[in-house]
Amino acid sequence: MNTRQNALQVALNNEIKEHEFYLKNAERTKNPVGKAMFQQIGGEELEHYERLKQLSENWDKEKKWPETVPLKVKETIVRNVLKDAVKKTPKDAKGDADDLKAVRVAIEFEARGAEHYANLRDDVSDPKEKAFFNLLADIEHEHYVSLKDTEEYMTDPASWFRKKEGGGLDGA
Repeated sequence: MNTRQNALQVALNNEIKEHEFYLKNAERTKNPVGKAMFQQIGGEELEHYERLKQLSENWDKEKKWPETVPLKVKETIVRNVLKDAVKKTPKDAKGDADDLKAVRVAIEFEARGAEHYANLRDDVSDPKEKAFFNLLADIEHEHYVSLKDTEEYMTDPASWFRKKEGGGLDGA
């Protein structure tokens, strides 16, 4: 197995583990914000897995970047999920320690994923391959940023609302 196949195998394993992690936590949590975030990212991770699986299978057969596998992935809408879920959630809705722990584990997943795909992007020369891995790196980074935002919402909702609603302390 060559370096690219190893990297794809790592990515496949990570994507399916993350998908399962997000689904498990979406089912477990009672917090509507956490549930919405976990469901959205879980679905996106499954899509990444499917595309990477197609790529890996094609690469194993042809030993080159495929021409026929649909390698586009949908842009993430995860940032909007948090905003929409918060609008529908009572301001006093609480998560529990397991919710916060799950968000923090997910933050680690996404940071590693963004780094992994950025490394893959940087190690290839084919422009289509570079663009594909760059898109995945960007999406994983967006997941990371949105999960950090979710972590802030869960740990300090008043501060989160103040920042998002643009309120200031100067009375203006």
